[in-house]
Parts: sequence; C-alpha cells; structure tokens
Amino acid sequence: MKSGFFSKNYSLCWKFLNESRWYIVFAVGIFSLMFLVGFIYPMFFREQIFNFIAEIIKTLEGKSVIELIGFIFFNNLKASFMAIILGITFGIFPLIMGITNGYLLGFVARESAMKEGLLVMWQLLPHGIFELPAIIFSIGIGLKIGMSIVNKKSKKGKLKYNIMEGLRFFVFVVFPLLLIAGIIEGVLIGILN
Repeated sequence: MKSGFFSKNYSLCWKFLNESRWYIVFAVGIFSLMFLVGFIYPMFFREQIFNFIAEIIKTLEGKSVIELIGFIFFNNLKASFMAIILGITFGIFPLIMGITNGYLLGFVARESAMKEGLLVMWQLLPHGIFELPAIIFSIGIGLKIGMSIVNKKSKKGKLKYNIMEGLRFFVFVVFPLLLIAGIIEGVLIGILN
C-alpha cells in the first residue's frame, strides 16, 4: 500500500476535524459539565449505576488479558460507531451519549476517590487518555451529522459529506485510538486482577 494512501486520508481527517471543531468543543463541554455533575452531585440513578458496574465486573471475571482487550475494544468501538452513525437522529443520540458517559465517569471517579483518595485519579488517567478523545470525537461528529439534517441552510450534499468523512475519521483516527486504549486497559485490568 502506498504511503500516499495514508497521508491523503490523514490529511482529509485533519481537515474534517478542523471543520468539526466547534461540535467537538460542544461535546467536550457537555461531557465535562456532566462529569462535574456526576462527581459533585452523584444522586441520580445510583442503584442502576452500581448494578451496571457489578454486571461489567461479573462479565470481566476470569477473562484473559487478550479477552479483556477484545471486550473493551469492541465495546468502545461499537459505542463510537453508534455515536457517529446515529447522529442522523438529529444529533439526539450523540447528545444523550455525551450526557450519560460524562455523568457515569464523574460518578465512578467520585466513588473511587471516596474509597481510595484523590490520588486514584492518576491511576484512572491511563484508562482514558486514548479512549476519551475517541469517544468525544465520535460524539462531536455525530452532532455535526445531526445538525446537517436540522440546518435548513445546509447544502443538500452536506449530510452525505459529513457521514462519509465521519466514517473516514472513524477508520483512521477513532479505530487506532480505541485499539491502543483497549490494549492499555486490558493489560492494566489483567495485571490488577
């Protein structure tokens, strides 16, 4: 495969990222706001979150490092893909995803900090350093796709362009970020078990 193939695709991804920057900034804002709500005021859906966490822990029990990597990677990959593609729901699905993921992460961070102290946040950092940007990029792109449906002034071909470029970005940027994240998280979880 020619090196020009990758340079061309990454150049187009960079262009699309630049065009999508305000949607990504909005996704960061929503995610951060809900993280703070989950961290400072974690009273919503407590029982459901604890049940959800217990189910995940049960699912991960007894898995090898390779199985952990695969499980984490494919779950994140599916969520990111859905955030982009389901932008066609007028951006509602990616918005809900940003709200719920931000709140859930804030809630879990608070629970961890209450049990282990604030320094535990440094231990959580490797888990999110690649995963969070990938998820937030996906949410932002999903919002952009949704707005190209809602915005009456948008050119007719804009929706197709946003979907095609969003999928290119998914393949060349989100996929590798989530693969790295899956490897790091799978290895860390495997070591800690």
